Amino acid sequence: MPAAARSAGVAGFVLRTLAWLPAAFAVWYFAAPLLLAPVAWIVRVVADVAIPGLLRSIEQSASTLTFVTTLRPGAAIEHGLVTVDVNLLLYSFGLPMFVALTLAAREPAWKRNLAIGYAVLLPFIAWGALADFLKNVAITAGPAVASQTGFTAWQREAIAYAYQFGTLILPAVMPAVVWVTTHGRFLSGLREPPPEKQGRTTF
Repeated sequence: MPAAARSAGVAGFVLRTLAWLPAAFAVWYFAAPLLLAPVAWIVRVVADVAIPGLLRSIEQSASTLTFVTTLRPGAAIEHGLVTVDVNLLLYSFGLPMFVALTLAAREPAWKRNLAIGYAVLLPFIAWGALADFLKNVAITAGPAVASQTGFTAWQREAIAYAYQFGTLILPAVMPAVVWVTTHGRFLSGLREPPPEKQGRTTF
């Protein structure tokens, strides 16, 4: 039956995805310093354009980005600078999810799809990291630090929204969106019965 064939195809795909997930997450976790290195460059470029003068440097240690700012912790500390650590793993867990889905689909162009997904998802990981940093210095750091940033009330609200969007929605939703976009043929095959099944009538 076509419906049974489609159900079997979907079930097999789900099982293959679950089987790939542990390996994908293990590679992602241990290779994160290398895989996420481009994120630091993206954040640096965006920060230089959007918030010039706020950052001195961005340093990466394993999967953590350290933002070294030009801000002072307070009037009592003359020579100190505010630094913010952001864990990139919080914003990149969609990468192993995308890898598992792609490998489970077993499409001939899986290498190309992996490369496309990786390239497309990097800016969204950078979004989360930069929004996390801005939230820390503009909102949670306190008035003594926040006042030095020069952000207005509406800008702080925009930062809070960007942080929530980058934390709650983008890491989980974007991998699925990119996967669907790059696997249209595979999804069509799940919706349609195999050629040898088409045309049959079941009573």
